[in-house]
Amino acid sequence: MLARLRQALFIPESGLLLVVFVLGAALWFFSGTVRTPLFEIGPDGTRQRVFTTNDAGERVPAFIERNKFLNAQNLAQLAKDTSFIAIMAVGMSVVIIAGGIDLSVGSIYALASVLGALAFQQFGPDGAHAGSSPFASVLLGSLACVGTAALCGLANGGLIVALRVHPFIITLGAMAILRGIAFVVTRGQSVGGFPPAFRDLVRFEIGNGLSIVPLAVMVLVLVAGWIFLGRLAAGRRVYAVGGNELAARFSGIRVERVKIGVYLLSGLCAGIAALLSIGYYGAATSGDGQGYELNVIAAAVVGGASLTGGKGTALGAVLGALVIQMISSGIVILGIDQNYSQIIIGVVVVAAVVLDNVNNWLARRRQARAAA
Repeated sequence: MLARLRQALFIPESGLLLVVFVLGAALWFFSGTVRTPLFEIGPDGTRQRVFTTNDAGERVPAFIERNKFLNAQNLAQLAKDTSFIAIMAVGMSVVIIAGGIDLSVGSIYALASVLGALAFQQFGPDGAHAGSSPFASVLLGSLACVGTAALCGLANGGLIVALRVHPFIITLGAMAILRGIAFVVTRGQSVGGFPPAFRDLVRFEIGNGLSIVPLAVMVLVLVAGWIFLGRLAAGRRVYAVGGNELAARFSGIRVERVKIGVYLLSGLCAGIAALLSIGYYGAATSGDGQGYELNVIAAAVVGGASLTGGKGTALGAVLGALVIQMISSGIVILGIDQNYSQIIIGVVVVAAVVLDNVNNWLARRRQARAAA
């Protein structure tokens, strides 16, 4: 019993959970308070402003003092923003565990967004198929968005295997090509006008403005990633290829198939995030996902994925995304200049890589001592 309790408490991600707790406590302590309007649920079930009477007998809006970080509205925003990055971070972690890297994830997100948006636009109020079934419009638009991203990931993996070029080169080129295609297709214009059924589905809220659909999809992707990496033979093969590719090849693992598969999964995750994004915001442009490469890789690395391959988990990727999003949110809440955000996230990535290298060095040292 004690052994099981100890195992539950000291999971590999327990350190990350502690970081999330400490970071949250620090933001709560230093963020101060903000005066926000007070709302209540009216008799008709809608959210309404609360009014009060001042000393002069006038009816005025009521306000309430809330902690800038620890309030329902900010936490709901944090959960929604984390969902998009966390979904992509799970796919990126699988790629990094296999010893690769995907710099094109932001561009895949952008191209999937605009092509999915163009498909949805056809079924929108002003589209050519405005009278189509809501189910068919959501299904076809979703297939266009997620299918585009999956094909981009498949192309990345295929080129890396076929040309035997480092993933950095292929995905760097893909980053520019896919972003350029998105710009040419849209001519730099925003694409909107989606079917109301699609937007209502993604923007479905509960409680105080909590968008439950992106959060639920993130949990599903997390569970799928945990099962794939931790319970399936295919996931074990990903760890084997990332840990020692030559040994994996000699043990009979089809390394090329594994590599193509991990980039396909990365593209698929980017497509799911793009689908949720266009549904939530109601439009897509070729500039969507700009800089997401850094945030997604940062989330995966902070979550414990080793850039040398062979290490990482889906839960770590989600917690890493939460840490990165808490840092971004904290920069806004604490009134720090937004121009410092990329610098801070970059420093966090470098620190995570340095700590990983130190940890690997200590592990090798312990093994050497044990063998002596």
